[in-house]
Amino acid sequence: MPKRYLKKFVPHPEKLKQSKALKLLGSQIYEADLWHLSRRSVAKAFWNGLFWAAIPMPFQMVVSALFAIPLRANIPLSIALVWITNPLTMPVVFYVNYLIGTWIVGKGIDSEFHMSVEWIWKQIEHIWLPLYVGSAVAGFVVGGIGYASILLLWRLHVIKRWKNRKKRNHSTL
Repeated sequence: MPKRYLKKFVPHPEKLKQSKALKLLGSQIYEADLWHLSRRSVAKAFWNGLFWAAIPMPFQMVVSALFAIPLRANIPLSIALVWITNPLTMPVVFYVNYLIGTWIVGKGIDSEFHMSVEWIWKQIEHIWLPLYVGSAVAGFVVGGIGYASILLLWRLHVIKRWKNRKKRNHSTL
């Protein structure tokens, strides 16, 4: 994992304590573990951020940051991963989530889908349940894949560094 590279973007703890916006979240937000890049905190941040990215709701970043505290996940990474669903990707992601929810719940809308805000508001009473069920399922699955992938990739990176170090030590003897 490019830990040294990622550290460039993590703010210094003293700078965080000066932020008035973060003071609203309480003193727990300043704990070093929440800003540290460790295998577990990064993997948890991937689960947290990817899960909340799949949920259609306002203020996903705030919710992701709040859930990062009890999860002991890296806060900046949790927040950044929510941006996977941005204005360009949201329609596709949420439509796929809706299809997943329709498959699970078994009921959808009878009319043809139209990509417009008006159509969505007219159909909201019919689409909300499949959308949120599909979003929760997709969030858990994608978050779980992200979590497992980070643990695996981090482990492979550590093994590779051990082997390289072992080679270097044997070649200098």
